[in-house]
Amino acid sequence: MSLCGDSGPAAAPRLRPRAAQMARRPELLCGAAILLGCAFLVALKVTCSRAKDVTMPAKLPVSFFSTRSPVIDLFRGQLDYADHLRQDSEIVLYFFYAPWCGQSIAAREEIEHVASRLSDQVLFVAVNCWWNQGKCRKQKHFFYFPVIHLYHRSFGPIEYKGPMSAVYIEKFVRRVMTPLLYISSRSKLLDFLSNYEPGVLGYFEFNASPQPPGYLTFFTSALHSLKKDYLGTIRFGVITDKHVAEEISLVHSGSVYLHRHVNTSLIYPNDIMNYTAENICKWALENREMLIRWLRPHGGKSLLLNNELKKGPALLIFIPYNPLAEINPLLDEITKVALEYHNCNKSQAAEPDLQHLGDTDSPAFDSSVPDAHTKLSETFSITKSPCCNTVVLPQWHSISRTHNVCELCINQTLGVKPNKVHVPHCNFFEIEAALDSFYLQEHTFFQVISNTIECSNFLSFYSPFSYYTACCRTVNRHFLSFISSEKTIFQTPKVTFSSHGKKDDAQHSIPHIEDRNCFIPDLHSSGTNFTGLSCRTNKTLNLYLLDSNLFWIYAERLGASRSTHLKEFAAIVDLKEEVHYVLDQNQSLVGSTLENFIKNFSILYSPLKRHLVDDPSVHLHDQRVITEVTTNTFHRTVFLSEKNVLLLYYAQWCGFCASLNHIFIQLARLLPPDNFIVARIDITRNDLPWEFMTDRLPTILFFPYQRKEQSVKFPEDLSVNLPNLLKFILYHSSFSSSEPCTKECLHKETVLQQGHISHLQREIEKLRSEITALHQAHAQLEAQLSEARREEHRLQQQKHTLEKQHKTLQLHSEQLQATYNQKNQELLAMAEKLQELADASENLLKENTLLRILVASREGKLQSQDEIKEPLHSEQTLSEDNSEVSTATDTLEEKRIDNIDTTETEHSSGNRTE
Repeated sequence: MSLCGDSGPAAAPRLRPRAAQMARRPELLCGAAILLGCAFLVALKVTCSRAKDVTMPAKLPVSFFSTRSPVIDLFRGQLDYADHLRQDSEIVLYFFYAPWCGQSIAAREEIEHVASRLSDQVLFVAVNCWWNQGKCRKQKHFFYFPVIHLYHRSFGPIEYKGPMSAVYIEKFVRRVMTPLLYISSRSKLLDFLSNYEPGVLGYFEFNASPQPPGYLTFFTSALHSLKKDYLGTIRFGVITDKHVAEEISLVHSGSVYLHRHVNTSLIYPNDIMNYTAENICKWALENREMLIRWLRPHGGKSLLLNNELKKGPALLIFIPYNPLAEINPLLDEITKVALEYHNCNKSQAAEPDLQHLGDTDSPAFDSSVPDAHTKLSETFSITKSPCCNTVVLPQWHSISRTHNVCELCINQTLGVKPNKVHVPHCNFFEIEAALDSFYLQEHTFFQVISNTIECSNFLSFYSPFSYYTACCRTVNRHFLSFISSEKTIFQTPKVTFSSHGKKDDAQHSIPHIEDRNCFIPDLHSSGTNFTGLSCRTNKTLNLYLLDSNLFWIYAERLGASRSTHLKEFAAIVDLKEEVHYVLDQNQSLVGSTLENFIKNFSILYSPLKRHLVDDPSVHLHDQRVITEVTTNTFHRTVFLSEKNVLLLYYAQWCGFCASLNHIFIQLARLLPPDNFIVARIDITRNDLPWEFMTDRLPTILFFPYQRKEQSVKFPEDLSVNLPNLLKFILYHSSFSSSEPCTKECLHKETVLQQGHISHLQREIEKLRSEITALHQAHAQLEAQLSEARREEHRLQQQKHTLEKQHKTLQLHSEQLQATYNQKNQELLAMAEKLQELADASENLLKENTLLRILVASREGKLQSQDEIKEPLHSEQTLSEDNSEVSTATDTLEEKRIDNIDTTETEHSSGNRTE
């Protein structure tokens, strides 16, 4: 049946003409659709406008910092006022926080500590970026809190992403305050170049102008490096003395020098790259030399350690570090070890030159002596600036018939003295161009007779764009004598350093080696030589430093002692081999122990043993049904015990492992404790030898007595339940041997089986007694349940009876209520009538009073008339008046009597009604 009243067959003829009309005029259909849509939108808007906003308004924010704090707290998110404050300060630190954030609350004290030390130089501003009505919340869209931004005048923001510790924050703020170190003497230059961090030096003459050309660009590049690398691994310095700048061959004002300890130091190529702050920063970051690197995990989910460990074996060194300390002897010693480890080019070691440079900074060595200064400059430039590559000659080369190795030195020609005007530098493009020329244009070489025995063929090439020399020789078993004199092989007393044009699209298919001694084993050096060890082994280590004050938890996970007071620890982690080695914590962490540790790892057959991490939180208890096994107790529990051992591998996060706990508890109670041990081990907290590790959880291994080497794994296709485990244990615990069993072994096996049978029988008897007790308890429960059912039936009957009585009382109550309502209405009507009578009686009393007053007045008048008239006439008049008064009085008395009678009649009728 249709819901519409006129629907059905009768409505169809009415709709057909309308449909035909709409088909002839489709604009009517479109108009109707538009009208319906508008009506729907209006109805929806009206409905939504009537809905009430049930969102609870946010509470007003309160101050996050105390009023006595040196930090300006803009807890209402006034970002515009914060920008106004920044205009009047040179260095500003913004601390964006959320009041509910635990990390923001923890960092609050650290920020206050830094502000108490630097408030006279830096403006500290805290902004609440969570208040929904503040401008900070509307303009900034942070995904985490807290956020620290620093501004150096108009440059910024420079975001700090390091540890939220006061010393680290203060160190970073000081780096932003003074991004450049000013070097005015050779001693300061030596200190700058001796640091393990990469250094960029710029030379500017401040005599002519307080801001030489390019100085602001170099200053901005230092701030850019802090913006891109919050760790501040690259230090920037400015040389203000011309003679000091000449020590590193910086002659022209505005030149930029990148110092590297092992590889060749570089000069910024002004002819190739534009002199901008971004380019200088990018050039320094791309060409920096990282001998040792700091790791600072931020504590959240991060792939920092994973990405670094995937690069190869890593030496992790944990030391207590104070960034504000000016002197750190332990860090200096580790830096020396890193320099020696990576110093593959022994003939051009960096440290002797720096030491020689430091010795010259004395009163006896004065810049007024031109000869000594020139000699020092030439020596330093020659030893520090050569850019040479060792190349392997291809078989098709014309010289390959007699030689197989050539030493290719770029920008060097034979017989030309050094020119101090030119700035020596070497980059990747020069290497590529020289290799192209050497391999593809060998016909342009000309041979020169060499004065050295080792360099049997000396080639030289010159073009308007580049020139270089090549010292070719043959490497064979007589190379031992060559190594002994290698310091004199490549020392060309007369070399020229210059720049050449860029050669694009330089490609070659012949492999070459950047460091010229890397591909040849050091035959003279013994296995104990540590210098340049990274180039003589296939197990090169990446060196990392971690602050043990912040990241000691990682050291504990690697095997460091938790009870030690001196937080110094070193470990080698090889992620590919899945091993790690720990330096003995009984030895002090000094340079010699680190060198021995690295050498023991680098040799072919390393004496280091894989460290197995043990869980120290596990305490042994004899009362446990299941024995908890750790790394230290594994061998004693499994192999040294004279029992059959069933071992379960589990982890805390494994849900399937937890579901097996009750099965193993039942199994441990069933098996005789004199012959069986049921144990488990958490493999996420305990390392085992490789042959006993597993990659699947849960895993069950059974170690039978006297055949522990023949351990058996529980089949994966079987469900883990009590019957299957018992069958598995009993089957593999029986004695099996290929040799015929003697009477003695048969007797032992029989005794063992009888012992198992008797134990199982005892367990069965126990189970039967428990079953009997359960049956008795069941019968008692049945009796109690039947009694409870009878009691329930009786209570149900009482309930029905009470319900009937309740209904009867409810009806009676309703009747009484009706009667009460009726009487109440009658009383109200009677009260109204009584009120009317009271009003009438009150009116009668008023009339009576008026009559008395009238009678009195009349009597007075009569008395006055009697005095005037004659006595007779007065008597007649008085008699007439008395008759009238008596008549009126009688009339009033009759009315009052009638009213009283009426009232008494009504009262009597009311009493009868009641």
